[in-house]
Amino acid sequence: PFSSGAGASRFIIALSQILPKPAFSVFAFAILTEVTNTMQTALQTSMGITCRATASTLRSQQGQAVRRLCSAMHGLPSRRVMAPRSRALSSRRSLVVAAVSVEDKKKALKEAKEKIKDVILSKHCNPIIVRLAWHDSGSYDKSISSFPQRGGANGSIRFYPEINHAANAGLTAALELLKGIADEKDGVGYADVFQLASVTAIELAGGPKIPLRFGRKDAATEEDCVPEGRLPAGAAATDDKGGEEWPQGAKSAGDHLRKVFYRMGLNDQEIVALSGAHTLGRAKPDRSGFGKKETKYTKDGPGTPGGSSWTPEWLNFDNSYFTELKKQDDPDLLVLETDNCLIADEGFRPYAEKYAESQEAFFKDYTEAHLKLSELGSEWVDEPFTLDD
Repeated sequence: PFSSGAGASRFIIALSQILPKPAFSVFAFAILTEVTNTMQTALQTSMGITCRATASTLRSQQGQAVRRLCSAMHGLPSRRVMAPRSRALSSRRSLVVAAVSVEDKKKALKEAKEKIKDVILSKHCNPIIVRLAWHDSGSYDKSISSFPQRGGANGSIRFYPEINHAANAGLTAALELLKGIADEKDGVGYADVFQLASVTAIELAGGPKIPLRFGRKDAATEEDCVPEGRLPAGAAATDDKGGEEWPQGAKSAGDHLRKVFYRMGLNDQEIVALSGAHTLGRAKPDRSGFGKKETKYTKDGPGTPGGSSWTPEWLNFDNSYFTELKKQDDPDLLVLETDNCLIADEGFRPYAEKYAESQEAFFKDYTEAHLKLSELGSEWVDEPFTLDD
């Protein structure tokens, strides 16, 4: 029955419906091994030579096949074979599939969180870590039902070409910081690690503790990347006549934000609350094209100096983004068109003013909006769980 790949595939699919995950992975590997041996023998017989190179290729394909089958059929957290250009983004390209219990995943995630803390505190990289998780989640399109084509929090941002999208400029640095942590523990997926790092960065910066849920299924290959253009722009482009031109035919900055975030299933309050995360970080002209080379708030770091921040204390998570946005009296602070519209737009303004007045209200609404963002498009390997369960 295993003399052809098609026959083996049908048998494996049948097994996937009746066997528990650990037994299934063992049987699938054994079957594909038999297919490999059968094909190798056939080649040797017909060609009269020892096909060592061919056998090596077949075994490589066998390993890739079983990992993809296990991941696709059972959502097992196997490690992915990345595109050749993405080798720098992962130090481990091929690992044995591991079926890991929820309790073991919790333990591994708690250990990962401690390592993430060490990285963030030593590198002062809270902002870029938050941005990485946001941009992974922010590709979600609620009109698309299939996973992972719908985008969202699935870890696809680690692959080319997605990491090379214009809106993701500079995020390779964040991947480099997290890749060893994500690779180290079998049973812990990239999507979960990216989201865990984000809430950890916010908490370490003085923000709210966000009760993140875990168990996301990862996108498996670069073929799972979303098309470019799903993330928000900071400002309009200039058209041939010198006028403003927003993506998707938006008429204004507010209209642009609504087109992007409504596509994800988010509302005006959530748009404003999530925008408040710009209390962290800077824009650098060599990455986004926005901001100054340096300001009085950024010229000495911490971390790599330079860029323009939205707030004076740009490593503190608080409501100062909204208080500064209301005042707009400091030329050294950044205000993009998509920032200013939160005050200028009648639908956004009540929430921005509310958050400027009350950090407690901002933290409450931000926590709820961040949780929603962190699960957009997610498909769950396990029943979602928290680390405090």
